[in-house]
Amino acid sequence: MKEKEHRSGFVSIVGRPNVGKSTLLNRMVGAKVAIVSDKPQTTRNRIQAVLTRPEAQVIFLDTPGIHKAKHRLGQYMVKVALQTLKEVDLVLFIVEAHSPFGPGDKFVLNRLKDAGTPAILGINKIDLVPRESLLPLISDLQQKHDFTAIVPVSALKGDNMDGLVAEIIRHLPPGPRYYPAEAVTDQPEQFVIAELIREKVLQLTREEVPHGVTVVVEEVVPRHGKVLFIRAVVYTEKDSHKGILLGGRGRMVKKVGQMARAEIEALFGTRVYLDLWVKVKQNWRRNETFLGEFGYRPDRW
Repeated sequence: MKEKEHRSGFVSIVGRPNVGKSTLLNRMVGAKVAIVSDKPQTTRNRIQAVLTRPEAQVIFLDTPGIHKAKHRLGQYMVKVALQTLKEVDLVLFIVEAHSPFGPGDKFVLNRLKDAGTPAILGINKIDLVPRESLLPLISDLQQKHDFTAIVPVSALKGDNMDGLVAEIIRHLPPGPRYYPAEAVTDQPEQFVIAELIREKVLQLTREEVPHGVTVVVEEVVPRHGKVLFIRAVVYTEKDSHKGILLGGRGRMVKKVGQMARAEIEALFGTRVYLDLWVKVKQNWRRNETFLGEFGYRPDRW
């Protein structure tokens, strides 16, 4: 019997904010490579994750939600997302089963049509709708574009995720492994740590505070043999936000640190000492110099 040809390729995950792209990516890869929260625009960079199977290797690009930008950081995020559409072998376009196909979805679809890249439509959050509503929904979405495939899934519950992965692999070209089999992301450890800390800020704070926060990891060094020392700074835009992030007697920043440390220890398999600070950079999201310092590359604007 002839052995199956090995397939590989790059797949961009796109959609409007908060449709579950990062949850979907983590579920497919089987590891936490992208932070998750209930707030839109959580992902700010193009995060590369790797899924390796005996018959294939898929390199996923988790992109920021495509939205109408209100500041320089927003412009950067949207450009990062749109830029990937022409750089990949396949696009995975995510919509929600329980939400109407609205202006945000239409905007993403039009950009997808402009790029001309083959696309699979993933209908996420099917656990939130009656099963009998799926066939009419699929039929309606089929009329909007010549999708390579339409796959209903629940990233949160894990429903039909194997079917989605199989469909992705089926539409990738023959090719080699680009990364070692054990690789799950190409991001440096400082980036992963910073994102885990930012995730805890997103989970614990409300209103406008989370959107004006970024995290910079200044130092990661082993100490005393078995402890990983990490010094990180949570930057925010306003003094009032700094007060919220610190909390009374430092309770908030302490809670952020405790939650982040637990995940970092699980990820790296070692004890961690996390030295966490909160500082203010006024209006950093609108300042190109600050954006560059924080790793949001101006050459993509």
